[in-house]
Amino acid sequence: MRMKSSFAAVAAVALAMGLGGAASAETPRDTIVMAKQIDDIISLDPAESFEFSGSEVVANLYDRMIGYDLKDVTKLNGELATSWSVAADGMTYTFKIRPGVKFQSGNPVTAEDAAYSIQRAVILNKSPGFILTQFGFTKDNVTQKVKATAPDTLVMVTDKAYAPTFFYYCLTAPVAAIVDSKLVKEHVKDGDFGNAWLKQNSAGSGAYKLRVWRANDQYALEANPNWFRGAPKNKRVIVRHIPETAAQRLLLEKGDVDYARDLSKDDIAALGKNKDFTVQSGDKGAILYLGLNQKNANLSKPEVREALKWLTDYDAIERNLVAGKFKVHESFLPNGFLGAISDRPYKFDLAKGKELLAKAGLANGFSVTMDVRNISPIQDIAQAIQAQWAQAGIKLELIPGDGRQTLTKYRARNHDIYIGQWGPDYQDPHTNAETFAINEDNTDNARSKTLAWRNSWDIPQMSATTKAAVLEKDAAKRKAIYEAVQREHQKVSPFVIMFQQIEVAVSRAKVGGFVIGPSFDNNYYSEISKK
Repeated sequence: MRMKSSFAAVAAVALAMGLGGAASAETPRDTIVMAKQIDDIISLDPAESFEFSGSEVVANLYDRMIGYDLKDVTKLNGELATSWSVAADGMTYTFKIRPGVKFQSGNPVTAEDAAYSIQRAVILNKSPGFILTQFGFTKDNVTQKVKATAPDTLVMVTDKAYAPTFFYYCLTAPVAAIVDSKLVKEHVKDGDFGNAWLKQNSAGSGAYKLRVWRANDQYALEANPNWFRGAPKNKRVIVRHIPETAAQRLLLEKGDVDYARDLSKDDIAALGKNKDFTVQSGDKGAILYLGLNQKNANLSKPEVREALKWLTDYDAIERNLVAGKFKVHESFLPNGFLGAISDRPYKFDLAKGKELLAKAGLANGFSVTMDVRNISPIQDIAQAIQAQWAQAGIKLELIPGDGRQTLTKYRARNHDIYIGQWGPDYQDPHTNAETFAINEDNTDNARSKTLAWRNSWDIPQMSATTKAAVLEKDAAKRKAIYEAVQREHQKVSPFVIMFQQIEVAVSRAKVGGFVIGPSFDNNYYSEISKK
C-alpha cells in the first residue's frame, strides 16, 4: 500500500504542475515526466492498440516472444522465447518459452499464456488483428492452429509456407504481446476476452505496470522491479498530454518535465544551443501522407489524384515547417527497408496541376474537406497544403479534431481527405506494402481494413502482385517486386506520400537513457535515469 500511496502522491504533484503554477520545482529524482501529444490513444489492450502513442505504452508494459536488435534489425533476438524453429513443411513453427519469468501478478509465464494471447488477438480481430490473420488464422481455427503442446512449448501452424523471417517479424509487433491469461480471464465480460478491462489496465511481464491512463490527459507507469531483463533505472514514468509545442518547451525550461517530445524545429534548434538541454534524435519508419477517399467523385478521378501530387510543395513544407523532424519521401516503404526506393517523381508544379484538373473537367477547381489532428506540425502542414492547392482553385476546408476523433472517422471511411502517419508494424516490407497496396475486399464489412481499403481503392491486380511478394524466398526477386509496385503506386494511388519521420526528444541535460528505436513501438523508458 505504501508504494501505491507514494505513486498517487507523485502523480498528483505532476498533475498540479502547469503553465499557471507557482515557482517551478524539479521533478522527483526517481520519476521521469514527459510532455507529449498522446490524444491518439484509443486503447492499451495489445490486441487493439494500433496508434503511435498507445503502441509505445504497450511496448513498455508487455514482452513479446521475439524481438530484434534495434541497431541491426536483421538480427532477431529472444524475449519470452529462448528458441524458435520451423519444420520442413515450412508451416509449423515451434517456440520454447523462457523458464522462470513471471507476470507482475506473480503468475508464471507459460506457453499457455502465449497461445491464449495470440488466440484472443485473432478472435477479437481489432485493428491490428490482420497482422496475425494473414497467416490463415481465424476465430474458428486458431485454437487448433495455435496451442501449447507443453508448459514451455508453443506450436503455430500457418496456412502456407511463407518466408520464415516474414512470419517471425510479424510476431515482433505489439499485437503479439503476451498477456497474463489467468489475470485477464478474471476480467472477461460477455465474452470480450477481457478487452474492456485491458483498455485501461495491464496484465504483462514487461518493464512497467500501468497505473492510470486518462484520455487526453496523462498515463502513468510504475516500474517492475522483477522484470527478467533487470529492474528499470527509474521507479515511475508519467507522460502528460501537452498538445501545444510552446507549452512543452516552457515546461521543460521550468524543470516541470524531463522530456519534451513534440517541439517545433525552431524550439529544437534553440534548445540545442543551450548546455542545459540535450537533443536526441533517431530515424523512424513512419510515413506522413494524405489519403484520398475514392468514394468522393472528384478524388476518384485519376487526373485529380495526380494533380494533387503536383500541387503539393514538399520542399517548402520541409524547409519551413518540419526540417529536422521529417524529410521528403514519396514512396510507401521507408528508407532502410528491403525494396525501398528514393524516387521523387513529384515536385510543386502549378501549371501541370492546373492542366490535370482541366483534363478532369475541373478547370475552376473544386471543394473538399480534410480531417486534421489538431496538433503541430500536422495542422501547420495541412494549412500549408490548403494555401498551395488554393492557387489551383481547390477550396480545402480543414476539419480539426483530436487523434481519436480523426482516426475513428478515417477507419469508418467517412472522410474526404485524411492527413496522418503510418508506422511499420514490423521490420519486413510487407508491413507497408500490405496496407498501402492491398485491398482484397472493398465492401464496408471487409475483414482486412488496410489503408487502401480505408480510402476505398479497389485494386485486385496490385493486391495479387503484392501478396505474391511475401511468398518469394529469393531476396533479390522480392526486392524487385516491391520496387516495381511502389513505382506504379506513386503514379496511380490515392495517396500523396510526403515525408519520413525523424523522431526528436529534448531533455534536461541531467537526464538520459531514453531509447528511440526504428519503429513507433521501440521507444523504451527502462534505461532512463537522472544524474
